[in-house]
Amino acid sequence: MIELRDIEAAAERLAGVSVLTPLLRNAVLDEIAGGAVLIKPECLQVTGSFKIRGAYNMLSQLSGEQRRRGVVAWSSGNHAQGVAAAGGMLDVPTAIVMPEDAPQAKLANTRRLGGEVITYDRYSGDREQITRDIAFERDAGIVPSYDHEEIIAGQGTVGLEIAKQALAMNLPPDQVLICCGGGGLTAGSAIALKALIPQVSVHSVEPEAFDDTARSLQLGERVSVDASARSICDALQAHTPGELTFDINRRLLGAGLAVSDEEVRDAMRFAFRHLKLVVEPGGAVALAAVLSGKIETRSRTTAVVISGGNVDRTLFAEIQNSASG
Repeated sequence: MIELRDIEAAAERLAGVSVLTPLLRNAVLDEIAGGAVLIKPECLQVTGSFKIRGAYNMLSQLSGEQRRRGVVAWSSGNHAQGVAAAGGMLDVPTAIVMPEDAPQAKLANTRRLGGEVITYDRYSGDREQITRDIAFERDAGIVPSYDHEEIIAGQGTVGLEIAKQALAMNLPPDQVLICCGGGGLTAGSAIALKALIPQVSVHSVEPEAFDDTARSLQLGERVSVDASARSICDALQAHTPGELTFDINRRLLGAGLAVSDEEVRDAMRFAFRHLKLVVEPGGAVALAAVLSGKIETRSRTTAVVISGGNVDRTLFAEIQNSASG
């Protein structure tokens, strides 16, 4: 079991590496919610998402020999950039298996950061098997995107920061909404949040088509989404919750929430126009849950994680110009 001390140790490793992102408030958002909303903008993080936290925490603990052999990961894009960036900082060769239809910004940034990109068809290929095969061929290590104790502990520093910052503001949250794919950010953050603010309620938020965590929480066992599922939220297309992450989340989370792609688009428009933030689809789902009333926010303090801002310019422009949200 990952404990608060593991997350605090990760925070020490990340000092001077990751950005201590602020907690933001916005009068328009507070008015809509009928309560205080605290925004944690991980879109301002190194590489544009929270993923550097877990990647660096894991890679920084590799032995010299493990670093020399390098690592392989799979990712839709944000973990890829986190692994590539951490590898560059720590002199670890990195290769990342990415969908061929991943946003061009994510593919380009991963290469720019020094990662070797190996593409596959997300709808017919098995990214984990491809990664295992490459790792075996190269005698390299594997950096999972969420289902690993050191990854979860690193991502948990988001929840650690939320708790400390909110308590310093004298606004301990009643509830925290976290964007959820495989569940690493949610699980790690929930551990820290529940340790420091025991009464807080933590909720995963997913795209409607990829609500595997929400349904798994409801049923008490891991379930998968349909293979035909589609969403604009490319960062949150895990088909089944992780084993480690779900074991944590089923004990610590409240009900899972889900939002539609159109609600995500509305949230991206709101973030740009009112918060002055560029947010990618997957990074906007928790904000979308507040704006669309998926959870009661009136007279409550709600913390919301914006998990990333890596979105292609063409898609972002189309969404901003498509409605008056």
